[in-house]
Amino acid sequence: MANYDYDLGIIGGGAAGLTVASGAAQLGAKTLLVEKETALGGDCLHYGCVPSKTLLKTAHVYHLMKNGPKFGLPAITPPAVDFRQIAARIQSVISVIQEHDSVARFNKLGTQVEFGDPIFTDEHAIRLGGKTISARAWVIATGSSATIPPIVGLPTTPYLTNRDIFSLERLPATLIILGCGPISVEMAQAFCRLGAKVTVIQRSDQILSKEDRDMAQIVQQALEEEGVTFLLNTAVVRVADLGNEREVVVQNAAGVTMHLAAEAILVAMGRSPNVEGLGLEKIDVPFDHKGIAVNRSLRTSHRHIYAAGDVIGGYQFTHVAGYEGGVVLSNAVFHLPKKVDYSLVPWCTYTHPGLASIGLNEKNAQKAGLDYTVWCEEFSNNDRGLADGESVGRIKLLLGRKGKPLGVQILGPQAGELLNEWVAVMNGGVGLSKIASAIHPYPTLGEINKKVVGSIFSKKIFSAPVRQGLKFFFGFRGPARKE
Repeated sequence: MANYDYDLGIIGGGAAGLTVASGAAQLGAKTLLVEKETALGGDCLHYGCVPSKTLLKTAHVYHLMKNGPKFGLPAITPPAVDFRQIAARIQSVISVIQEHDSVARFNKLGTQVEFGDPIFTDEHAIRLGGKTISARAWVIATGSSATIPPIVGLPTTPYLTNRDIFSLERLPATLIILGCGPISVEMAQAFCRLGAKVTVIQRSDQILSKEDRDMAQIVQQALEEEGVTFLLNTAVVRVADLGNEREVVVQNAAGVTMHLAAEAILVAMGRSPNVEGLGLEKIDVPFDHKGIAVNRSLRTSHRHIYAAGDVIGGYQFTHVAGYEGGVVLSNAVFHLPKKVDYSLVPWCTYTHPGLASIGLNEKNAQKAGLDYTVWCEEFSNNDRGLADGESVGRIKLLLGRKGKPLGVQILGPQAGELLNEWVAVMNGGVGLSKIASAIHPYPTLGEINKKVVGSIFSKKIFSAPVRQGLKFFFGFRGPARKE
């Protein structure tokens, strides 16, 4: 057996890399973790999930301050926000979480942490800081970065990405967002609520294009009512720097050209894998613009080299990266064969109302050619939703031919939290009758889960055949009053 410096080397200190590093070190593998940034935690901690959700909460509180009359309170006009204070709060939250992802903690677990830009010299070794380091197995978990589209004028025009948006010195009075995915709509609502005039530009005819149209349209309407402008079926022709403003020239589906101007542009048009500079070409690890090619065991072209997280494309969520890290751990450390299964991946868009999903939505069910039925329940019929002033949205349950849940989408308040019941139900193979018969506390938003399932059984129970059977066996005489 060859003598390597480490049992396992990991490149990338985000969710996937940290999961593998923590597990491998605690299991006794001599583990190296290499990160190119100055701190561990990855994009999610520093430029993604954590700062965006912190910003969304701040924007929500400010929104509530301005909407007191909706709750029977006096109308007030709060002072304009100081974005430096918001940015400081964001950084304070990051700092607290950073302690869990600190070098000291991982060193204590037994991991050797190094910082720098590694490059593979052969399939078992990297060059880092002037020295060569070898490992029996490697994990590539370098994440992704914002895709910068080839728009005319963009290279010479100042713009923002997710790496800049959370540390601004001041709130831009006007903001144009390119793209209409989850990051775009979340930031559109947050900055609009904080006082910016926001315009979102999308080439297709739907925001959140992976979601069902009816659900996405409710999100769009909610944001439009708050002041966000959406330009759909609209392509960006070029951009330009006008000094104090940025110009964005667009053309809609009818061929009409418009000249827009704003203090800032946010580019949020997808993500690209961080594969440059790793030397993957030298060791024959295939990759393309979507990411590194792996099999269901997350192995690359070499059995001892794995890849996980955003760098492989697919579901680019922190919780999926963590899951993939666990699959790698099973294969690389335990040597117990395990393959990824993405059939029940949950995901959330944290607008207000939020949109959370697990399993198949109607778009995917139709694409798969499946027969299904749809059962819905509106938040306007949920007592807690009404008490909280949260009546917009619905739950949508897709059932297959045999009555098994294919997927659930929840659009409404605390959608991500409400979805967790379905995460347990669908992963545990729990029958719907268990939800229908379980006691849910009143009044809660979670009752909507019980109610949508109850409507399925109600149709069967309160049917003509059942009534006739009861009349036959027990002599029931029918309704006391007929409408």
